[in-house]
Amino acid sequence: MTVCRALFAAGTIALAAGCSMAPSAPPLPGLRAAFVVLGVDGQPIARAITADANCPPIEFDGAGQTMDVRAQPATIPARPRFPGAITKPAAFPVLTCEKTIPAGTQRASIANRALPLPKADPQRILVLGDTGCRLLAVAAGWQACNDPVAWPFARVAADAAATKPDLVIHVGDYHYREDPCPLGNAGCAGSPWGYGWDVWDADFFTPGAPLLAAAPWIVIRGNHEACGRAGQGWYRFLDPRPLAPLGTCDDPANDETADYTASYAVPLGAAGSARDTQFLIFDSSAVGLAALAPTNQVYTRYHAQFAQAWDLASRRPNNIFIDHHPILAFATNPMQPDQPYPGNRALQSVMQSFYPTVLFPPSVQTVFSGHNHVFEMVSFSSPHPAQFIFGNGGDWLDVPLKLPLQPGVIPTPGSVIEQIVAHSPFGYVVMDRDGAGWKLLDRDTTGAVTSTCFIKGKRAECHP
Repeated sequence: MTVCRALFAAGTIALAAGCSMAPSAPPLPGLRAAFVVLGVDGQPIARAITADANCPPIEFDGAGQTMDVRAQPATIPARPRFPGAITKPAAFPVLTCEKTIPAGTQRASIANRALPLPKADPQRILVLGDTGCRLLAVAAGWQACNDPVAWPFARVAADAAATKPDLVIHVGDYHYREDPCPLGNAGCAGSPWGYGWDVWDADFFTPGAPLLAAAPWIVIRGNHEACGRAGQGWYRFLDPRPLAPLGTCDDPANDETADYTASYAVPLGAAGSARDTQFLIFDSSAVGLAALAPTNQVYTRYHAQFAQAWDLASRRPNNIFIDHHPILAFATNPMQPDQPYPGNRALQSVMQSFYPTVLFPPSVQTVFSGHNHVFEMVSFSSPHPAQFIFGNGGDWLDVPLKLPLQPGVIPTPGSVIEQIVAHSPFGYVVMDRDGAGWKLLDRDTTGAVTSTCFIKGKRAECHP
């Protein structure tokens, strides 16, 4: 990247000698964020969040266009929460704008901020998740949001951006500041709380700015972005699909629609090549833990989403399935460390109607998830795809699994574990092409590599 291009990527007007990329107009003071998300079939969508009255200008290869309004400023009435919880309206005093980026575009910018454009065959992919700062009264979850060591997402994002990824994947849970910081708690004093723009900005957009500028994003919806929590901001800012009247989480009466969204695919590499791969994106934000009966309406919702995903999986020979909730991995059980919680039984119960034993179609090689605040990898000698968890991006870390597992402890019936790795420093994963497979480096906040993993087909292996 040239000096001029780097200055533009940072939103800076290049005035240094030799810079020929002179801006056509001054930057807009109200612009709060400018980034790119990948939607259905990998369609890139430019997004802008602004405090100005109008959408900022956008340019594609030097030709100016007007961005479309996605969501107007609004204050949404407080939604009901659990009994005794404090509530307040969700204030969004910002305008959200968007524009589809035409195929073949070589340069794009919003108000002179250069936008990262997608690559047809990304060689380096950055994966992280569960990044916000936890303020939750029900669990006395008062993370020190003012302490960059206790809540390191800003450093994680800056360090991750420095690896120069071609693509970023966030496996969900961007927003965590749900309750007001207690009086006298210096660690989170002054923090915004609730579900409005101020929290989204503090938890995600400001600390994540370097990484948002570095590459396009694939965004996964977590349980913290379900309608009963931060779903309103999810739909305004991140969801890559057009904003539908019933799909905003603004009205609890529409949650049965807004909490379940269609599966879609993001292709990687040319069709028919050795790298012919795609990501399958699945919305598990509203899922519970217990197995579901086929008569349950939630079962019906997820059955439709899996039918869509498996239809998409038939289009390409290599698929990486991404959702928020781990399906083939474990979570630590603090009360019984020798008996960890297995994979998500609710999703498994629906998946068994398609593939009773292995749960996934043969073309799914790997599963990416978050939700558990650890790095974890489970690979199988049975024909199950390897499962990774990337939930250590910033929120309070979970206690890692007690390893080795006790005999007979498995994430789903019929699975045979070949290798399991689990640890919980804060960090992120850099995923590089390795022939027809992938090499993954799990990095902590010092930049040290805590694990090196390889994905080849359905198998994965990790080395500390």
